[in-house]
Amino acid sequence: MTFVAGPVAVRVPASSANLGPGFDALGLALALHDEVTGEVVDAGLEIRVTGEGMDGVPLDETHLVVRAMHAAFDLLGGRPPGLRLTCTNAIPHGRGLGSSAAAIVAGVVLARALVEGGDELLDDAAAFQLTVDLEGHPDNVAAAFFGGLTIAWVDGAAAEVERLDTDVEVTVFVPPTAVSTEKARGLLPETVPHRDASFNAGRAALLVAALTGSPQRLISATEDRLHQSYRAEAMPESYKLLRRLRVDGVPAIISGAGPTVLAFARGVAGEAPDGWAVHELGVDADGAQVARA
Repeated sequence: MTFVAGPVAVRVPASSANLGPGFDALGLALALHDEVTGEVVDAGLEIRVTGEGMDGVPLDETHLVVRAMHAAFDLLGGRPPGLRLTCTNAIPHGRGLGSSAAAIVAGVVLARALVEGGDELLDDAAAFQLTVDLEGHPDNVAAAFFGGLTIAWVDGAAAEVERLDTDVEVTVFVPPTAVSTEKARGLLPETVPHRDASFNAGRAALLVAALTGSPQRLISATEDRLHQSYRAEAMPESYKLLRRLRVDGVPAIISGAGPTVLAFARGVAGEAPDGWAVHELGVDADGAQVARA
């Protein structure tokens, strides 16, 4: 196995999963990006992090990008003698915008790009499968890897994805404090009423139609009965903002496991509570992209 000379850069988008009714299936890539530059060196591991999470992430082999890179290198045939990484993060951590998915996708794609002929040794299907294996579920990594609107699922152990184009614009309201995905998932019941499951199945189907050609349906299409209300106690301010936006006719959802609120609208930034960050974003259509640094 031969490693490429010089640095390689990878740019990966943020993502919003669930989108209301599409629990653990739908994902949307957003035009907010982390960038990771990597280079194979003679020995050691050097990591530099700037931006989001710079004071809280480990700077050793437990760093999520490094763990993903090592997993990919193992599939490609062997790890390099050393690595130098620079991570420039714009995706908030622990806010439901796919920061861990972006790190995993960045690591897998970067490792592949640092190996001569890596695209042939680890094609997109295999690379995507690895990201799902590392993340544990496919919704965020599908959007981060492929861009656009994604429908992702697992058949047996095999991860699958259908990618669709959408040009919807969104506003995300990011609170100053995080909520862990584990805590948010722990609030979900083991079972739900059949009528609620049926309701969400219909709304998820409608949401795909709304995002790909019928935006006037978005307020109905973003209704959910499976997860958002159950998680309200972990993010009361987010849920309050969500309800206020929806009462005003704005299609809004909790992004992923929260606590970020995503609105399928522009011109609503003034609704943000004090201390919250607001980003008006388009959809990233490209997914993870590689460039020579």
